Amino acid sequence: MQSIDLTLQNCMPSAETLDEKALRIQLAATYRLIDKFRMSDLVETHISVRLPGPDQFLLNLYGMMFHEIMASSLLKVDLEGNLVEPGSQIVNPAGFVIHSAIHAARTDISCVLHTHSRYGTAVSLLECGLLPVSQFALQFYDRLAYHDYEGVSLNLVERQRLVNDLGKHKAMIMRNHGLLTAGRTIPEAFILMYYLEKSCEIQILAQSSGSKLVMPSEAVCQTSAQQQDIDMENLGQLQWGALMRLLDRDDPSYRN
Repeated sequence: MQSIDLTLQNCMPSAETLDEKALRIQLAATYRLIDKFRMSDLVETHISVRLPGPDQFLLNLYGMMFHEIMASSLLKVDLEGNLVEPGSQIVNPAGFVIHSAIHAARTDISCVLHTHSRYGTAVSLLECGLLPVSQFALQFYDRLAYHDYEGVSLNLVERQRLVNDLGKHKAMIMRNHGLLTAGRTIPEAFILMYYLEKSCEIQILAQSSGSKLVMPSEAVCQTSAQQQDIDMENLGQLQWGALMRLLDRDDPSYRN
């Protein structure tokens, strides 16, 4: 039987072809989606996107809850932590440390997403980390990085260790802290985070039963990972349209 071609072509424009207005709308939508799927943490955590041109990225105004964020409220920051349009607004200092590190080192990455979500944080506390026990988790098999906790990410010297630990990966568990994903596009970074959190949720629920977990063989783990190792950038775009329709139906104010 002929195998199914899971390659998706030209679902949506790549991040490089979007202007600042379009990126602002997509990023504001991502903040709203993180809140809608219960992965937000009051005014903490952060999501950024690289802007076209000079080394600048958009980050949230510190003090706004994710359901309040709009395209116009996002702040433009350079890699030195300076507001490009100076004012009284501030960005989360830990957010700057984490995002500036990855944007400076990974030119292939457009969007960086960090959460303190319930299940992701729970798995970050476990010595075993994320186990390859569900189909959700198997997409991250041998594709997941770990970064040891060094305290609140306020020290600039942590940036190099963070980048070294992330390596070439697009998903990372920050020990005793939370989750991080990075994507070539905003949709890719969000979909990776959605399924990383879902993987953690399924694992915690299974472990809480007290029963022994069924662990697939290494060969099956590798096969499943390869099967799911399709073009996540375009797969994210495929689901993105549905997510935007969901937001527009409930509250389109993120576009303002």
